Amino acid sequence: MKSKAKTILVTGGAGFIGSNFIVYFLNNYKNIKVVNLDKLTYAGELSNLNELSIGENYEFIEGDICDSKLVNDLFNTYQFSGVIHFAAESHVDNSIKHPDAFINTNVYGTFNLLNVAKSHWQNAPFDYKEGCEKNRFLHISTDEVYGTLGKTGLFTEETPYAPNSPYSASKASSDFIVRSYFHTYGMNVVTTNCSNNYGPKQHDEKLIPTIIRKALHNEPIPIYGDGKNIRDWLYVEDHCKGINLAFQKGKAGETYNIGGNNERDNLYIAHKICDILDDLKPKEKPYSEQITFVSDRPGHDFRYAIDASKIENELDWAADENFETGILKTIKWYLKKYKI
Repeated sequence: MKSKAKTILVTGGAGFIGSNFIVYFLNNYKNIKVVNLDKLTYAGELSNLNELSIGENYEFIEGDICDSKLVNDLFNTYQFSGVIHFAAESHVDNSIKHPDAFINTNVYGTFNLLNVAKSHWQNAPFDYKEGCEKNRFLHISTDEVYGTLGKTGLFTEETPYAPNSPYSASKASSDFIVRSYFHTYGMNVVTTNCSNNYGPKQHDEKLIPTIIRKALHNEPIPIYGDGKNIRDWLYVEDHCKGINLAFQKGKAGETYNIGGNNERDNLYIAHKICDILDDLKPKEKPYSEQITFVSDRPGHDFRYAIDASKIENELDWAADENFETGILKTIKWYLKKYKI
């Protein structure tokens, strides 16, 4: 597959999905340089990129996507021909306690990136500068913008937005800003909306790492409510493949949903992890005895599930991992991380 980019900007590349993507991308495109702009908040870890060495095709810049001068200077220096935008505040619980950070980063930060890219790539609306005609801005979003589902149905690209948390509302806002830059200015933008990711390098605060960590440390494993909330689980490397296809082959102005077709409720996830740990790291009592139900999260969406047929049919994407194979790989990675 021939790349459209020579030097691309990846935002949030020290985070969970961004770091996995950069490693995947550079392993497949040796002739493209990636500049990774990350603020290194609590969720960003440079150790997530230990496989890479700073060199001709990779460079790290510590900085904030909301800093318009910095972003403009980077565009002047590197003449980016593509942007892949991961950087976001993403933890729903944190958005309930401190929504201001989510509005600032997810809404204003996305606007700032788009606006600087537009000024460098276009002379006027629908008029790209010479040599910038194929430049592309790829925006990474979430299925949470669609709200919640009942026991049946799937999110499609046509599902109306109905965000229910400050996090999902901020991501919905950023999606609409990206859309507006296509319709108003003719910018070459693509948006992807993914289901719940899991896999190596995910931050400890998220559900699956929390279950693994609490189990191994013989602590209560907290499960919200009755544990029946359902998510569609997507292994992170499968997501990275979908992102790359959307960047390389997606149609300008389009949205592509990426899902794993692996619906599982939270209680099943907890028991599955405990069962695997019983085999890999057995102890006197089953790990499942540590499962504890806690007060439910405010506004907790019941079910998410994605119809990924558009990206499957148009871009020939398919997930390689099912939940059972992906969760085993994930647990083994965390066992090494925790040195257990």
